Amino acid sequence: MVAIYVNKDNPIANRGLSLPEVDAILSKNRNLGYPKAITIWGQLGLKGSWAQLPISLYGRNAASGTYGYVKHHALGKGDYKDSVKEQPGSAAVVQGIATDRGGLGYSGIGYKTADVKAVPLAFEQDGDFIPAEVEYAYTGEYPLARFLYLTINKKPGTPLDPFRREFIKYIFSKQGQEVVIKDGYFPLTAEVARKSLKMAGINPDF
Repeated sequence: MVAIYVNKDNPIANRGLSLPEVDAILSKNRNLGYPKAITIWGQLGLKGSWAQLPISLYGRNAASGTYGYVKHHALGKGDYKDSVKEQPGSAAVVQGIATDRGGLGYSGIGYKTADVKAVPLAFEQDGDFIPAEVEYAYTGEYPLARFLYLTINKKPGTPLDPFRREFIKYIFSKQGQEVVIKDGYFPLTAEVARKSLKMAGINPDF
């Protein structure tokens, strides 16, 4: 699950953002149809000291898979604004937002800290805002949830060697999925785990 993060004091986290709004904040092109660029928090309805506060942007560099995922799914394949401060890692994105009252950026949900909030998201401008919580990743209701893929290097038509077979079995075991959780990701459902093992030519024992 990729989250759109803001500073913990930002009231936009109590409402949410649509993907067209996210696009208008982060992208030059606004391919998702929002009528104008969003550069200050007042354009999103925030009042008082927030109204004229510039939106300070944080993101990853082009080598990051998260960079490409957000570009494709939240920016309609548009280009990021030049003002996005590219960070070397996901934790650095969150840290930047944590110390910047007007900050907004994207990072994996596993990097969330007490100093930032994950903004509820809606697919469309007038859609329902869905919180960045695990159950909505599984149902597909949260707009920025994805599988992470593991690729195995083996010759087509040949069986897995014992080392790779045991490694794959470990990944989909209870112990392996506990490591996934520990690292801040969501575990696979038993149904998906069984299907994945069968794809690798391994008969699941659960």
